[in-house]
Amino acid sequence: MAEQQESNYEEYMKGLVARASAAQKIAETYNQERVDELCEAVSYAACNEDFRKKAARMLVEESKMGVYEDKFNKIRNKAMGVYRDMKGEKSVGIIETDSDKNLVTYIKPMGVIGAITPVTNGEATPIVKTLWILKSRNALIISPHRSGKNTAVYVVNYLRNVLKQMGAPEDLVICVDPEYVGRPCAAEMMKQCDFLVTTGGSGLVKTAYSSGTPTIGVGAGNATTYIDDTADVKDAAAKICKSQIFDNSSSCSSENNIIANEAIYDNFVEACRNEGGYLIENGSPEKEALVKTIWPEWPANHKLNRKIAARSLQTIAELAGITLPFSTKFLLLEELDGVGKEFVTTGEKLCPVVSLIKAKDFEDGLEKMERILDYQGNGHSCGIHTKDDLKINQMALRIKVARILVNQPQSLGNSGAYFNGLPITMSLGCATWGGNSTCRNVTWRDITNTTTVSRPVEEIIPTEESLYSEKVRNMIFQP
Repeated sequence: MAEQQESNYEEYMKGLVARASAAQKIAETYNQERVDELCEAVSYAACNEDFRKKAARMLVEESKMGVYEDKFNKIRNKAMGVYRDMKGEKSVGIIETDSDKNLVTYIKPMGVIGAITPVTNGEATPIVKTLWILKSRNALIISPHRSGKNTAVYVVNYLRNVLKQMGAPEDLVICVDPEYVGRPCAAEMMKQCDFLVTTGGSGLVKTAYSSGTPTIGVGAGNATTYIDDTADVKDAAAKICKSQIFDNSSSCSSENNIIANEAIYDNFVEACRNEGGYLIENGSPEKEALVKTIWPEWPANHKLNRKIAARSLQTIAELAGITLPFSTKFLLLEELDGVGKEFVTTGEKLCPVVSLIKAKDFEDGLEKMERILDYQGNGHSCGIHTKDDLKINQMALRIKVARILVNQPQSLGNSGAYFNGLPITMSLGCATWGGNSTCRNVTWRDITNTTTVSRPVEEIIPTEESLYSEKVRNMIFQP
């Protein structure tokens, strides 16, 4: 019976890949004008208000996660932002000429891209990845999370209709049918596609990397932010509040830990209170109840309670048996006992709860940040609120993350925003520190191949005198 089921998944995916491959062969013939026309149409269509309302509402109702208004706005921001970044970029034919070295580089598609998509961003991720594959002349198969599978089908079908209206093959974008959504089908997709873009937990990313198919996977988040003694604490508190409450803190980029310099600690707490923050004091019964709610199996393991992920603060408070003031927007979970793997509160939370940690000085703050990220989140991101450029430089040289945001809301800026220069994306590479092959904000360029044509140049063979310094040439190296 099990073998028959595996065969069913294998044959089903073969059919999807065949359809996608046939469509991709057509897209591969498109010139730059045709490619850009399709990208523009999909981006504009995704901004349609009625479509955004339905997609956002569907995902909130289906997954029981996130905030409708934030998802509604997220779709437009991502659709416009990704298109803005790719508009005018060359993705067909010759993309680079190096006259000095007589090299010419041509860009080419990869084929059929398989995408594992998370439920937390299930409304916008299919749109972003569709724009990627259109720009790069690939085709896309989406394997959604089971908690958002119906929304994914709705979004993808809408995009397919846009392609049909534009005279392009609908099968450039395919979503796995709801009855097939799950690990067995995702595993077959990993085996059969030409390339994978995988967004999810570390286990899923490792599975994709071990599938034998070339993969870009993105690592786990646990963004940690340092509040310096030179920071504008009111501004920092306002931005952190905005970041925390966005889509119920469903983003892997949400601040999970705040390390505040002790000189401004109390002022920062008060500034957070003014923004709707509620302090859960260290050692209090409220803290004990909250920890048991978020990590019910701790200390046996640090698995998050699925019932709290991207849920409202009111839901979390009810589960924990905590009474909060009506004006509360997010929780500050004070952690003064320590940080790192022995302190589960300093891990990722995926809900409007952020740990608050005190640092004696900047060096102490950096040491604590390192221990936190070694526990969870190495490679992903961190932030700093400061007026001291020297400290920014010190953090950048030392902390093992792919991106550092300065005086910005982490969850709204990590994946690119109109208020910073990072490429707008839904996939964040976390470098080798996070077990990834890239440290960039992933874009359409990451799903392309290139061919370099090399023509002869004048042969100039260097002498040892011209190539090596006199100091090295005067040294004696024994074999």
